[in-house]
Amino acid sequence: MHGVWTPDQIRAAEQQLFAETPEPVVMRRAAYAVAVHTARVLTDITGGVSGRRVALLVGAGNNGGDALWAGAFLRRRGVGVTAVLLAPEKAHAAGLAALRRAGGRAVSAEGPSPDTSGIGADAADAVERADVVVDGIVGLSARGALRPTAAELVRRVVVPGIAVALPSGVDPMTGAVDGPAVSADLTVTFGGRKPCHVLGEGAVRSGELEVVDIGLDDHLPDPELHVLQPAEIGAAWPVPGPTDDKYTQGVIGVAAGSATYPGAAVLASGAAVQATAGMVRYAGPAADVVRSHWPEVVATGSVRDAGKVQAWAVGPGIGLGASGRDVLQHVLESGRPVCADADSITLFANDPTLWDARDPDTPLVLTPHAGEFARLAGHELGADRVEAAREVAARFDAVVLLKGNTTIVAAPDGRVLVNDAQHSWPATAGSGDVLTGLIGALLASGVEPWLACGYAAHVHSLAADLAAHAGSVDPAAVGAPIGASALLEAVPMAIREVRRAALG
Repeated sequence: MHGVWTPDQIRAAEQQLFAETPEPVVMRRAAYAVAVHTARVLTDITGGVSGRRVALLVGAGNNGGDALWAGAFLRRRGVGVTAVLLAPEKAHAAGLAALRRAGGRAVSAEGPSPDTSGIGADAADAVERADVVVDGIVGLSARGALRPTAAELVRRVVVPGIAVALPSGVDPMTGAVDGPAVSADLTVTFGGRKPCHVLGEGAVRSGELEVVDIGLDDHLPDPELHVLQPAEIGAAWPVPGPTDDKYTQGVIGVAAGSATYPGAAVLASGAAVQATAGMVRYAGPAADVVRSHWPEVVATGSVRDAGKVQAWAVGPGIGLGASGRDVLQHVLESGRPVCADADSITLFANDPTLWDARDPDTPLVLTPHAGEFARLAGHELGADRVEAAREVAARFDAVVLLKGNTTIVAAPDGRVLVNDAQHSWPATAGSGDVLTGLIGALLASGVEPWLACGYAAHVHSLAADLAAHAGSVDPAAVGAPIGASALLEAVPMAIREVRRAALG
């Protein structure tokens, strides 16, 4: 599990490190790492380093200092380096001096311009002739979009970009982008991942991420967020062993769909089957349709006739009327872990007395999208999705899986998992029903709810990616839009991929 630390946590750790290691030494460690990765990118795209050109976009403060020192290291390897200074009077003095000693150039971003942009001719020439551009505009303390001069320089970049610490213009805490911002091909960050690297648009704009140890590890507190890795998901995914049978593998009850709209029932039940649940019991008016698609499912017409289960997945397509309410109430009163999705969430929002049907010691998972979240929370989601999910998880004493391109899983005790899909293939009707079935199957097998949601979210997004690429895991393969049925069919492939990662 990778940790994710807030800027405040990183800064506090840096202060502890500076007490034992001089700050300039630490800065040169960071800058050297930027230089090494810049040289790697140069080699990849041009076949060499010597004689190539790098432009540094340099703001005030230590982030710009990192870029300037990196430029000095690159210059010593024969790279032509020009620093474009956005605030010349505030440029990091030692870094600028080091660059100049190494033979690098520094020019002001503003100056006599051949057009009306306000960008100086030398600055424009440096960016437009560069083989790689290094973004050292702002650091972890910055907020908001790039200012006009920086935005214009970034607009002119057509070659690979390398961000120092984070892409400038991306909110460090939320990953939100509100105006012009850098889109990096590679981000080199120090000590640990930051929220902007795994949340929202920031995760996409960070590109490839390299986390460099500059001595902070021993000073970092517990991380604010966590990111699951494929190998640990594969190692923990329930698969039958020599002594297992259908009951020890987990029996899940699915209450979903209707006679008029049976699709949700078919998709949620099918996902539970594909997730290797030992037995799937479907209860609802779509029993005949579910049987026709999944003959291994034990299907009945009512939740009262479903038999014993170890967890419930409830909500997709059950409706918002009295019958849907009765189904949800019965499931909550069963004393079994429940994954409540779709109509269940709206029923909770419409009728708060439903919360009374739940045994407070029984695990509950809520899986809202943005609209359902607003109904449940009583306010719109906003930019800080992590705090929003935490708020609702604590209020209702439930694990909250907040759907989106970046999925947030918040436990009532404040722990948060993040799954960044880096694609939007599941943005299609029915894909949420598949996720509900996956979570329910894991709950039935005994996986702790917070982790069950994290495992399911990863496998769900991986299955969508595999389906969109016709089963290919080649990142260069061209994807195509898919439906939820294709996603469902790819679930076994996704489970095999994470298990392959676990087996090395």
